[in-house]
Amino acid sequence: MNHILSDRINNLATSQTLAMAALARELKAQGKDIISLSLGEPDFNTPDFIKEAVKKAVDENYSTYSPVEGYLELREAICKKFKRDNALEYKPSQIVVSTGAKQSLYNIAQVMLNDGDEVILPAPYWVSYFEIVKLSGGVPVEVPTSVDTDFKMTPEQLEAAITPKTKMMWFSSPCNPSGSVYSREELTALAKVLEKHPNIYVVSDEIYEHINFSGTFCSIGSIPGMLEKTITVNGVAKAFAMTGYRIGYIGAPEFIAKACVKIQGQVTSGANSVAQRATITAVEADPSVLNHMVQAFHTRRDLVVGLLKEIPGVKINVPEGAFYVFPDVSSFFGKTLRGTEIKDANDLSMYLLGEANVATVTGDAFGNPNCIRFSYATSDDILKEALRRIKEALTV
Repeated sequence: MNHILSDRINNLATSQTLAMAALARELKAQGKDIISLSLGEPDFNTPDFIKEAVKKAVDENYSTYSPVEGYLELREAICKKFKRDNALEYKPSQIVVSTGAKQSLYNIAQVMLNDGDEVILPAPYWVSYFEIVKLSGGVPVEVPTSVDTDFKMTPEQLEAAITPKTKMMWFSSPCNPSGSVYSREELTALAKVLEKHPNIYVVSDEIYEHINFSGTFCSIGSIPGMLEKTITVNGVAKAFAMTGYRIGYIGAPEFIAKACVKIQGQVTSGANSVAQRATITAVEADPSVLNHMVQAFHTRRDLVVGLLKEIPGVKINVPEGAFYVFPDVSSFFGKTLRGTEIKDANDLSMYLLGEANVATVTGDAFGNPNCIRFSYATSDDILKEALRRIKEALTV
């Protein structure tokens, strides 16, 4: 029946993270003892002070359509948050609230890209960047990085990737899947390259900004000369454990924000009204309310990195943010483990699911075929058991 469907959907890949999570759920339902490290979702509950804001919003009857761009009070609160946390000066007219940061990204691609426009993606990148760019007529241009450089793109690599067709660069810091955090110095060096190319716009995905163990955080939009060519994407899903609330937002040059409102008005209109009221409370809160969660992720990061270092053949760096590790497992390619031939990261990921009952995601999905991604957003005990199983499956 594929010939009846559009070329657009036939050419779109399924999200590998969601596909692996679905497979893990299916195997669990069959009675298998599966540990899923595939989804990027905090295992904490939404903080109580935000839940109280939800109850208040329900009681105050926030049940009607919200403005397409989001409530003014929320956009004002986001402006204050950008100034407080990121040294970014935005007006409410430059803020657009959407149904998750994923919709924010999709809006941007739809309003910015024409067929054939190139978008530079430092690899590894979040799975949906590639497909959203492609779906919008753009051409993803991957810039490969490796575990040896902490999965960061250099200014030289950026310069080499730029062509007359380059329209944008998309990246995340802290990065999903690598956990890499770009320093102010590193971002300044990339900005110097972009200075020479005034028509290139940057999408800076900062959804993990608060889950950061490096001690500092820098938004590329705060580098002199970059604000007017940067679209800053953020949301409350990760840091505030509000994944199901589906609220993301952008700060952008006003003409881009207006264009995003225009397309959103035809596709989904305003985001969930109650979730928006809860988000006002979240972004107004001092980020120190998240310290207990960040500390837990930091401890788990150290635990997982330490256990992975004990497995021969696994090459690992120390990620500085988010809640993922992205080990290089290429030393296993071409080997046969317990009768299973491992040709690539996809084979290894499926082998670990079948042999160790642990769900991970192949690095292919993130533009790095030598790695696999683990989420450590689960308890210490579960992580220890998962790593014990993985070590057993790989040490043969």
